[in-house]
Amino acid sequence: MTATTTAPSAAPENTRTTVRPPSNRLRAWATRAPLLPALVFMILVTQLPFVATLVISFFDWNALYPDARSFTGFANYGDVLGDPALRKSVWTTILLTVAVVLASLVLGLALALLLDRRFKGRGVVRTLLIAPFLVVPVAAALLWKHVLYNPEYGLLNGLLHYVGGPQPDWISNTPLLAVEASLVWQWTPFMMLILLAGLQSRDQQQIEAARVDGAGDWQIFVHLTLPHLRRYLELGALLGSIYIVQNFDAVFTITSGGLGTANLPYTVYQSFYQAHENGLASAAGVLVVIGSIIIATFALRVVSSLFREEVGRA
Repeated sequence: MTATTTAPSAAPENTRTTVRPPSNRLRAWATRAPLLPALVFMILVTQLPFVATLVISFFDWNALYPDARSFTGFANYGDVLGDPALRKSVWTTILLTVAVVLASLVLGLALALLLDRRFKGRGVVRTLLIAPFLVVPVAAALLWKHVLYNPEYGLLNGLLHYVGGPQPDWISNTPLLAVEASLVWQWTPFMMLILLAGLQSRDQQQIEAARVDGAGDWQIFVHLTLPHLRRYLELGALLGSIYIVQNFDAVFTITSGGLGTANLPYTVYQSFYQAHENGLASAAGVLVVIGSIIIATFALRVVSSLFREEVGRA
């Protein structure tokens, strides 16, 4: 008698559902999703008007004769670059920017070195020195025009009268210098804050070692402080140039663009609101934006290099 053995039937295996981790692309989109409303808002507010300005710059378009507009290609850009008044405004913009940036950097460095020291009331002094940067630009220009520069009741002529000095008309005699002084007063605190951040990030052990070796304050400043502040000086100069190139408030408020103080933004304003030349004004505005983008590109490189240095130091 032969026994037949039957193989036991295999039990069904339990099926487990494996949850796959989200991909890197999905995780990146989930991280950026909260920023999308801000990105859309920025595109609507900045990029679409710039595209419209770029399109208008290719047309011969006078607002007084809207039906007579015609496509002219790059003719407006040729007129902008060939117009003597616009070329002069470009030169005025360069002079204004260079003078204000250099003076603000020098004064900001001096104030930053002062505030880097410990003394009684340093917090109050720092707050007072920052205050000019927080003033509305138009209000600051009005302050300088009426409170300081006015030849009849201005503070400057009042002080000169007290010591028996002359009573000059500051805006008429030195118009560009008058605009530059108001901008230097307003932008020096900005430079001071940037350079003060650079001073407070110095390696104190290196400075103490230099003092032990017999180095004086001037030697430490020349050989240690200035090389360390080079990136911060570049950053302040680039950011200041971006804003001062586009400055309109001081020129419009103090001199109304007269006496050789009309910079490029004020000339664009004249072309658009006074001459009603939409095409020429748009072409000049596009050139201003291109110049600002070039400067901003260098500023971003300096900022990224500063971040890399801080990460490497950490």
